[in-house]
Amino acid sequence: MTRAEIDVDDLLKIVLGLAVVWLLLEILGTVLDLTFALLDALPTLIVVVIVVLIALRLADRI
Repeated sequence: MTRAEIDVDDLLKIVLGLAVVWLLLEILGTVLDLTFALLDALPTLIVVVIVVLIALRLADRI
């Protein structure tokens, strides 16, 4: 089998497979970016929670 004897359907399947892999990698990259953004914001969120809990305690709401 030479290069010229490959079917168009086979080439389309290869292109479709590569496009699916590319989309999956883009989705995975976005999920990882969001995860790391949340992890970067975690210390700030902890401080906000502590401040809110202290304020509620002082206001006798807890």
